[in-house]
Amino acid sequence: MHRYIHFADTVSAWFGKAFAWCVVLMTLAVSYEVVVRYAFRAPTVWAFDLTYIMYGTLFMMAGAYTLSRDGHVRGDFIYRLWSARTQAKVELVLYFIFFFPGVLALVFSGWKYAGRSWRYLEVSNMSPANVPIYQFKSVIIAAGILLFIQGIAQVFRCIITIRTGEWPPYAEDVEELETILQKKGAEALRHGSESIDIVDRREPRS
Repeated sequence: MHRYIHFADTVSAWFGKAFAWCVVLMTLAVSYEVVVRYAFRAPTVWAFDLTYIMYGTLFMMAGAYTLSRDGHVRGDFIYRLWSARTQAKVELVLYFIFFFPGVLALVFSGWKYAGRSWRYLEVSNMSPANVPIYQFKSVIIAAGILLFIQGIAQVFRCIITIRTGEWPPYAEDVEELETILQKKGAEALRHGSESIDIVDRREPRS
């Protein structure tokens, strides 16, 4: 199970980080649009399409990566009060009731949706540029498959936690600035209290 978790985490991370470059393309497109629109009075007809295509692709393909890092939003005001075993048992049940049926529905519905789009080579109707979008409909299927692979890894994590009473560690990755500052603050307080304790223990000079 540990080897599969490592495999799934690696696959999810690779795709998540690869498609993170969509942010760069989206930023360049928006920046170019702003410059030509306001400096040269010559707006593009494709920037809007490229923006929502890149954002949608990034959003879909980053789902498994975020799941592998335990980064999805969770209403944990009750969850965090439970023991690790209780958390794992509840998550295990919910994965089979909600997660896997939802992901399978995404894959099968996406297959029909993308297949129909490929048959008539769908283009965007949001702008006069008629940007081809049929190829991006395949992202729905790919995202569902990645989520399914990662979901199995999460089930294994739950099983391991039920057996051991501790969650397997997640791979170290990018942390939010708020989390980093909290850790640094806690470390500074700990070192400060240790320094005060050392000073208090020193004997007074004669």
